[in-house]
Amino acid sequence: MLSHSHPGTTSSALTRLSVQVIRMVGADPNGYAHLIGLAPEHLHGDAYRIPASTTGRLADLTSVHVPWTETAVLLARQSHVGALGVWDYLITAAPTPLAGIRDASTYFGTVVDTATEGLHVAENGDHVTISHWNQADVTHEAACAIRAYALGIYRQRLSQAAGRALVPVRVALAVRAPRRHDVLAELYGTRAIDFDAPDNSITFLAADLKAPSHHTQPGLSTVLRRHADQILATAIPLHDWLSLFRTTLASAHNEGTPTLATVARRMALSTRTLQRRLDEHATTWSGELESLRQTHITRLLETTDLSIDSIATRSGYANARALRRAVQRWYGTTPAALRNKRGASPRPLAGGRASAGTTPT
Repeated sequence: MLSHSHPGTTSSALTRLSVQVIRMVGADPNGYAHLIGLAPEHLHGDAYRIPASTTGRLADLTSVHVPWTETAVLLARQSHVGALGVWDYLITAAPTPLAGIRDASTYFGTVVDTATEGLHVAENGDHVTISHWNQADVTHEAACAIRAYALGIYRQRLSQAAGRALVPVRVALAVRAPRRHDVLAELYGTRAIDFDAPDNSITFLAADLKAPSHHTQPGLSTVLRRHADQILATAIPLHDWLSLFRTTLASAHNEGTPTLATVARRMALSTRTLQRRLDEHATTWSGELESLRQTHITRLLETTDLSIDSIATRSGYANARALRRAVQRWYGTTPAALRNKRGASPRPLAGGRASAGTTPT
């Protein structure tokens, strides 16, 4: 995991690109922007960090109108050098394209949420493979578009650094093969695309990436890295409506057993409106409450010696038996077994979730 990150947020640059593409396909992003409370000034400059769920939902809006393959290409076409801020110049201004993409990997947090997206560079003999991982399901249309776009933008920036169009040796996508992929061949400069691959990656000849960059200037990479550090250190994370709800719910939980009416009152909403807003964010009151209790109980088991009865009382369960049933459902084990494994993070059962209502990016 990269250390340079603001978990759960992406750069406003990615949101701007998404808004541009939404408008290009004839959709209207204003309704969703209003829903999450996104102000116009949040889309200007690298200081603001937009919730990762926002970028994902904007991509969802686009995928309703065009296939994910076209969304990826449209995003790439709008991504001129500088559209992604300092991250772009880390690649194009480095001594070699390879040095640039390594810097881009280190500072990936300037553009994405590194808890859900990753960039890895591996050199193997005559080849260099650039891998991109994304936590979202392989069938999620918006995530497919983002994965395909990511590989395309790597090729685009490396070509700009090299001063010529680089042709990859191989492209691999961990997505189901679309009916047609002509637009992807345009994006990658090759038809050698493997679908249903175990990962998302694009491979180049090492010689292509080790040649001197077209725009390199001595000392410029050092300045850009310092600038990237400053951007990350001074970033302003924004919170969407769901984040505000979860903060309010956690506060109410700390003071006792939270109720729908209590949380709605604190958010100046009616209970019906609160339930509707949760539905708009693809989650529920019961799911959110259980997710909060799961986190709270797990922490108490790992960090305290409180009895199971005490933990049940503090977490809003009727008794220790109810708590044991919940832990069995979450992790397939008992509270005592979790407590005996202190220091190791318990893994939810397959199909379970650590937090309710999250949206893939």
